[in-house]
Amino acid sequence: MKIMPNRMDRGFFQYQDEFENKALEVLRSGWYVLGKEVSSFEEEFAAYTGAKYCVGLASGLDALWLAFRVLGIGEGDEVIVQGNTYIASVMGITINGATPIFVEPDDYYQIDPAKIEEKITDKTKAILVVHLYGQASNMEPIVSLCKKYHLRLVEDCAQSHGACYRGQMTGTFGDIGCFSFYPSKNLGAFGDGGAIVTNDENIAKDMKIYRNYGSEKRYYNKVVGTNSRLDELQAGLLRVRLSHMDELTAEKQAIGARYLAELHNDKITLPKLLDGATHVYHQFVIRCKDRDRLIAYLNEKEIGTIIHYPIPPHLAEAYRYLGFREGDFPITETLANEVLSIPMYNGMTKEEQDYVIDAINAF
Repeated sequence: MKIMPNRMDRGFFQYQDEFENKALEVLRSGWYVLGKEVSSFEEEFAAYTGAKYCVGLASGLDALWLAFRVLGIGEGDEVIVQGNTYIASVMGITINGATPIFVEPDDYYQIDPAKIEEKITDKTKAILVVHLYGQASNMEPIVSLCKKYHLRLVEDCAQSHGACYRGQMTGTFGDIGCFSFYPSKNLGAFGDGGAIVTNDENIAKDMKIYRNYGSEKRYYNKVVGTNSRLDELQAGLLRVRLSHMDELTAEKQAIGARYLAELHNDKITLPKLLDGATHVYHQFVIRCKDRDRLIAYLNEKEIGTIIHYPIPPHLAEAYRYLGFREGDFPITETLANEVLSIPMYNGMTKEEQDYVIDAINAF
């Protein structure tokens, strides 16, 4: 049995008729940029998250860098972010000329709230929380710190569509929540796409100006903006998937629950669940000190895996100028050497789950 780490075709076939009908509807409409599909998706996604406003964008990275641009954070400013994130989180900071200040993660792979305050300086302007792998971060102490030090709070929700902390959905705790709709995401498009959510009307207005060449009115440019528009086709297809998000999320959570209950191997560390937080399992991430041997073993059994992520941002060649070295963030670096994402996708059959569980237990 061959099992891929992710299967995006299964998610398509689950609602094939709806996707195909929507695609034809948009194609036949003759309107392909910033039309009714985008505005309808923005309204529906804002309602889904509990935010007042949503602005569709071209990608999750655009959501991040535009968030800091709209908040006026740039050269000379510092933004606190966890060390064990995907590099796009950090790029959202540095594209604006600001400096990332890394913090080690907690036992749940999220930013450790207990280690944030010591990193705050008079240059600190914001905290970027990344709800990694699909689990909501411990938001209560982070929100308190932002209030105490008058800091902006941005959330990277690229992997946490639908995840909640104490009943409140990720993306709605701070100034701006940033989402990616890359096809592999829990709410995935059929190409690139992204969005921000916010409760601030002015932020939403500014974001709409920035995404459209800095123009509020055609050919009248208020600021130097960019071209970052969620297109009509992707918005329409996202509306279809959004209408099924509860069942899609429940399906992944059921697979995650099986893994937690039935994986038993003392060489494997399973993810921990934070009290009060929900996990939507964008990834199911295990740890193994002998990861290379585990990967080779699973490859022999044709079980695909992915490492999220093998090189922490502070050691990436792109950020060599920041001056970090191996050993500067030992927890982050240990995770980079041990984490492994095992198959997790909508449409995964019971037989496929059984095969993965039996293989890992026998390692």
